[in-house]
Amino acid sequence: AFDQLYVLSEQANETQTFALSKEQKPLCLFPLKGDLRGRAEMLNTGIRIRNVTRKDSGTYRCEISAKSEEGQRLGEATITLTVLVAPTMPVCEVPSSAMTGTVVELSCKETEGSPPSEYQWYKNGVALLEKTGTGSARAANITYTMNKKSGTLLFNTVTKNDTGEYFCEASNGIGLSQKYDLNVSGIIAAVVFVALVMALCGLGVFYAQKKGYFTSK
Repeated sequence: AFDQLYVLSEQANETQTFALSKEQKPLCLFPLKGDLRGRAEMLNTGIRIRNVTRKDSGTYRCEISAKSEEGQRLGEATITLTVLVAPTMPVCEVPSSAMTGTVVELSCKETEGSPPSEYQWYKNGVALLEKTGTGSARAANITYTMNKKSGTLLFNTVTKNDTGEYFCEASNGIGLSQKYDLNVSGIIAAVVFVALVMALCGLGVFYAQKKGYFTSK
């Protein structure tokens, strides 16, 4: 919750009241309390905030009212503050296993960056391309869909050729980009191994039937 900040000063027999608010909510009470306590100070024409964080972003409005013999005069000014924050290490989610031919989605997300981060996926150190159309052969060879806004990498039909080392990079133009490495080869290799074992089991049963160990029905 926010309180309201009033600064009173006597000048030319007039009392001026300065009321500061954020997002149409009163900001704080004099002396300063809440999030701004120890970080902000009133100036003649504004407020100075030290050690700003992303939470300080928003629209600020300063209202000035003064009573005089002619009545009450009121003025106000509005300003939008955007605190720029570099992205943090993104968090990636991958399935524990996947069968070839199924849908597989990799996700990458970080929530601290301001403005919001965009995401780029890499495979074996090479940036993956966005599929922008279906007319070209190059676009037709792309078996995935990458969303740079949401950070998802979707394989509609995952294959053995999709095996590789992937990493996701989050960037918003502020500070250094952050990346998270993951290895998809283990997921798909395990699936291929299981499929191979099942195939060998099938051959074993076929061989046993031929030798008379199992009875064909």
